[in-house]
Amino acid sequence: MTTPAGAETRRKLVETATRAFAEDGIERASLLDIARRAGQRNRGAVHYHFGSRTGILAVVLEGHVGFLHERHAALLETALATPYDGPQAPLGPVLEALIRPCVDLADRDWEGRCFLVIVAELIGADPASVDPTIREVMARTGGQAVYDELEERLPPLPHDLRVERLTLMTTFVLRAVADRAQSVEQPQGRPQLDADRFTANLVAMVAGMLTAPAP
Repeated sequence: MTTPAGAETRRKLVETATRAFAEDGIERASLLDIARRAGQRNRGAVHYHFGSRTGILAVVLEGHVGFLHERHAALLETALATPYDGPQAPLGPVLEALIRPCVDLADRDWEGRCFLVIVAELIGADPASVDPTIREVMARTGGQAVYDELEERLPPLPHDLRVERLTLMTTFVLRAVADRAQSVEQPQGRPQLDADRFTANLVAMVAGMLTAPAP
């Protein structure tokens, strides 16, 4: 049974790891530094409380699964009920179901923004290098159902080009959303679009990226 003190220690470690993984990279972040920055004298605090780097990474990601799953599911339901019309048809509604939950998450707090940066790194990695535990957590965000529908609506493309475009699109979207949210917090940063216009513009840009003629 976890004591109140133990729960507080875990919370501090998770918060510190969230920043470290986003700022330094998942594998480059030092577990010793995470323990130290979280105020722990025990050099093995991360291993003691979470078992491994993968263990604490899974907890970091888990904190946002419910929010994303709910938003992806609701917007995908809307997309499936939306006729194919408008400037980005038929991709527009599905892309909004993919992008808007990320925008909403980034606007919630710094942890949401860090989550997006971490996921962008995982998406860009060799799938074989991602631990099954992490893949299982990411699968529960509900994003895969959106991707499946998006693939159904894509124009015909060679398989390798399709994979390349979807991977680049995902990294681009996650980074763009996280960067916007960080810029909003900086008083000296350039003016930012509000969430609705930012999402609509990003949907239009990504639709163009995915439907460009094959080289």
